Amino acid sequence: MKSIVLSLAFAAAALAADPPVPPVLPIGSPVPDFSLPGIDGKTHKLADFESAKVLCLIFTCNHCPDAIAAAGRMQEIHMAYKDKGVAVVTISSSSPLGLTPDELGYGAHGDTFEEMPLFAKDFGWTMPYLYDGETQTLTAACGAQSTPHVFVFGADRKLAYTGRMDDAARKSGPVEKSYLRDALDALLAGKPVATPTTRSFGCSTKWAWKKAWQDKDQAAWEAKPVTLEKLDAEAAKKLRANGSGNVRLINFWSTTCGPCVAEFPDLVDAYRRFQNRSFDLITISLDPLKDEAKVLKILEKQHAALSDRTKPSMAKEGRTSNHYVFAGENPDTLAEAIDAEWTGAQPHTVLLSPTGEIVWRHNGPLDIVETRRQIVKALEGMP
Repeated sequence: MKSIVLSLAFAAAALAADPPVPPVLPIGSPVPDFSLPGIDGKTHKLADFESAKVLCLIFTCNHCPDAIAAAGRMQEIHMAYKDKGVAVVTISSSSPLGLTPDELGYGAHGDTFEEMPLFAKDFGWTMPYLYDGETQTLTAACGAQSTPHVFVFGADRKLAYTGRMDDAARKSGPVEKSYLRDALDALLAGKPVATPTTRSFGCSTKWAWKKAWQDKDQAAWEAKPVTLEKLDAEAAKKLRANGSGNVRLINFWSTTCGPCVAEFPDLVDAYRRFQNRSFDLITISLDPLKDEAKVLKILEKQHAALSDRTKPSMAKEGRTSNHYVFAGENPDTLAEAIDAEWTGAQPHTVLLSPTGEIVWRHNGPLDIVETRRQIVKALEGMP
């Protein structure tokens, strides 16, 4: 709790002006001491790694596309060097206070401590994964600029290499040039690192003091209007045809369905995460038309607004809203128009490809993490 208060105080103190970003730790500097919680439920200290010949700290996160692309290679390096005396330690350096939702549109997970085990499981990580996002003490001490940013310390625990892992950028496959492997091989052979510093390209470290940006983004979102339109069977067929060119998530719900209302904040959050990509969200209420005002009230309460980034694709289809209430008399026509396999039970969700094929469907309450995984999968290769 004390560290949370300190982080919030740090963010509040920085509202008037952005503080300077800590500089990168100079080559030859001693490794900063640390004591950080890990996803294994233990607290990990610098002394825990004293037997390692080489200590490799990789500052990373769950949300950055560069870090996501490099995740598999981090595990590969851990496996390749763990029996050679190298301790590879990954550290989540990003503060959730410094992130806006649209920065989370490239993966299934955010940067909270609770999401770290899920990320590690997705990539089969067996190395320590520690959390510094709460106080960012070690991140600041090392001057980790982006994700990922590597710091390699030799047997004397002096910094011998800092910079990027390799030149793969956002490619997830094998690489021809790995600065990290070169540095590890040199240190294990008792030789100096040929290239001790490189630039660490990637998403900038999300410092807690960026909370002001997050607050501004939230206020702007809540100021956006929320709209609701009527939908008939013919218009539903057009939604299924998906002339937007986007990946499209369609959710069927009603105000009297408890699970539907409960999961609505997650749907809005998912839309905001992926709003800058080729993605849109459509919700269709099955409430009677006489309850249209009740539907709109819930949409407004959930701030289910429309991103400006979605408007051009909507214009292609001649639409002006992303929320609808079914105005037809026979709900079978709605099901046949969008998903003939839908039994009618709510909530029901389908994910469409840009050409209108259903690539994933789910009936019942959503596992929002799995939903985001499916969206990321559908968006592969798309902006």
